[in-house]
Amino acid sequence: MRFFLVFVLISLVNGIGAENLRLWYSNPAKNWWEALPVGNSHIGAMVYGGIDHEEIQLNEETFWSGSPYNNDKSGASRYLGDVRELIFQGRNAEARKLLDENFFTGNHGMRYLTLGSLLIDFSGVDNVKNYYRELNLDDATAVTGFTVDGIKYKRTVFSSFSGNVVVIDIHSDSNKIHDFELKYTCPLAFAVDNVGKDLIVKCSGVEHEGVKPALDAVVGIRVITDGKSTSEKGKIRVSDASRATVYVSAATNFVDYKDVSGDAMNKVIAFLDESSSKEYATLLSEHVDKYKEQFDRVTFTLPASAQAVKETDVRITEFGKKDDPTLPVLLFQYGRYLLISSSQPGSQPANLQGIWNKEVYAPWDSKYTININAEMNYWPAEVTNLAETHYPLFEMIKDLSETGRKTAKTLYGANGWVAHHNTDIWRIAGPVDFADAGVWPNGGAWLTQHLWQHYLFTGDKDFLRDYYPVMKGAADFLLSFLVKHPDYGWMVTVPSVSPEHGPGGVSITAGCTMDNQIAFDVLENTRQAAEILGESGDYIDSLKNMAAMLPPMKIGRYNQLQEWLEDVDDPNDKHRHISHLYGLYPSNQISPYADPFLFQSAKNTLLQRGDMATGWSIGWKINFWARMLDGNHAYRIIKNMLNILPNDNVVKDYPEGRTYPNMFDAHPPFQIDGNFGFTAGIAEMLLQSHDGAVHILPALPNEWQEGKVTGLVARGGFEIDMEWKQGNVEKIVVHSRIGGTIRLRSYVPLEGKGLKKAKGECPNSLYARADVRKPVISEELTSTEKPELRNVYEYDLKTVAGKDYVITNK
Repeated sequence: MRFFLVFVLISLVNGIGAENLRLWYSNPAKNWWEALPVGNSHIGAMVYGGIDHEEIQLNEETFWSGSPYNNDKSGASRYLGDVRELIFQGRNAEARKLLDENFFTGNHGMRYLTLGSLLIDFSGVDNVKNYYRELNLDDATAVTGFTVDGIKYKRTVFSSFSGNVVVIDIHSDSNKIHDFELKYTCPLAFAVDNVGKDLIVKCSGVEHEGVKPALDAVVGIRVITDGKSTSEKGKIRVSDASRATVYVSAATNFVDYKDVSGDAMNKVIAFLDESSSKEYATLLSEHVDKYKEQFDRVTFTLPASAQAVKETDVRITEFGKKDDPTLPVLLFQYGRYLLISSSQPGSQPANLQGIWNKEVYAPWDSKYTININAEMNYWPAEVTNLAETHYPLFEMIKDLSETGRKTAKTLYGANGWVAHHNTDIWRIAGPVDFADAGVWPNGGAWLTQHLWQHYLFTGDKDFLRDYYPVMKGAADFLLSFLVKHPDYGWMVTVPSVSPEHGPGGVSITAGCTMDNQIAFDVLENTRQAAEILGESGDYIDSLKNMAAMLPPMKIGRYNQLQEWLEDVDDPNDKHRHISHLYGLYPSNQISPYADPFLFQSAKNTLLQRGDMATGWSIGWKINFWARMLDGNHAYRIIKNMLNILPNDNVVKDYPEGRTYPNMFDAHPPFQIDGNFGFTAGIAEMLLQSHDGAVHILPALPNEWQEGKVTGLVARGGFEIDMEWKQGNVEKIVVHSRIGGTIRLRSYVPLEGKGLKKAKGECPNSLYARADVRKPVISEELTSTEKPELRNVYEYDLKTVAGKDYVITNK
């Protein structure tokens, strides 16, 4: 055993170098939090790597409870005036009661369902040695290997990117494999039939909150082998084989959020026929090629320590105690792997658990929580060179712009469209849960910023033209929904909440800071889009005028960025939501250079809230501290994320556990947004392009004094490669996709052909800074603080589309 593991470890270091892009373990998974995920955005599988008993737990992206419905409460708009009056009078608890009674239907969203598990039982597997299992991020395969009586056995599992099947290949280095039996189980109502040599499983959909089921799932299982295969009594038996390949496909009758007329059985058989007609080697090669075309765009290399060859769960357990600079690299690339595996064009967006869920009742139904979590899932998409993974979210936003139009009219008598803090596969847009969380009419507004950001990264005017009506609809809602605050005179959103948080235990409020920041983005970005596309001048003026009437940000008595219009922040409050720092990240309204006082107040807020939080909040905090240009503090948050939680059954024993053995993020329970937030945060430490320039290595921690990254993407359509030593950049390669001027910002002087010192604002409009108003500073604040900022050098470089440019440390 020891010799085998030493051989494997040497191979890892020599074959992959410092990146070591594998999760590996010396024992089978004992539970779901140790199993390894594969997926092709349609079908997800969790691989346990068992020896004589293997489990492959499955999900299909469209298998949800319920059927087409909406949760718009008829007659709600009659109470809007009363609610607003109560809030403006400071009677927020009474307003909350009125909202709870009159704005909710009792339908709080349908739930994402498990598909059950394929079970494989092997006979004659005794005296196992040299066990090893891994998830290889380089080729998106999960491999289990061991030896029995000197014979090496290997099982390879992948969810094919070239065919809609999960593939399990079983072989050995001799002319015989262990006999095995396939069967299926599901915690939902299901039936298994033998159809020819296939197993066909039908899983029944479920009712939820009175919404009848309309979706049933079909799973098809086929074995291709050179041995004997028999299919009967709901099982497939394979014997006397030297190799066997199992193909698993799944589908539902879902077509879109309005249409459930699909033929799941025909889809499944077609997928099985297409994939099983190919040689295994061909199918694997096609899968790897298609996956690597996306994954290989970004590399990130740091010098490795001795920890890099240890088992993954051991590395996580020891991370805070031993030097392991490349474990964050592995988690960074794991996030990219998970995004590729759970979100591809033509699929549903990644939900609260991506596509991986074992529960009949998933935490929070595994819905789309759009007051942070669904947005966080897509923060890495553009910057880590995976723009196509963003498209499922874009399509969901377009769907919500249709369903949310009725919601806006029914609840608020407003124009345009609205969505609140949750949605599901049926694209509901009304509030869910309860007023303190659910009456937040900004979910759709926030989502539209992903459309604008995609434009900033690509400069794609055809895309902007296609999605402009969606952006305009969100702006139209604000133009008709915002009202003048009787005390301040500013235009505010009311009723609303600062997500899931409020002074005195009541969240319902008017004009909270996050609302104002989101409204500013919606109005200003829609204005810019309208100008680019040549829209009406009168409409553009209406957007400008409304944006000018929004409340400015406010610096409170504790030198903090206020969360509400009133200065009621508690400096000892450690709440996981820090929603009023939306303006810092993912927006660009808080700049160290444009308004250092505002920047410092955001920093004070972060310090007051503390460094520990739930998993997704830690992911957000990494991005916050990267935007603070403080790499060492961001790395401190990384350490908080990389704390082991063995499983959800031992949460009390691991109160700060935030990463499971399989590297899934622990809220706890599992939420995938923390993984994606982590990946985005690492990218933000290495490259920023939101604040008037492309900032090179803006937040490098002391632990990363030497390294190399390739393929990160900056706004303006530039791919950036960087090498650095002793904490300073040595070489930059800029690949210009669409041409135009790039402005580079660096902590060291640079030189290169065509490079000129920058003057004034960047001429490339894709780098325009947010033109925010000066903050209002509390009269109780005796002195304001300014941040300590490193000196920077800025240069402009005119580029031509398709050309590469080399810049070096001067």
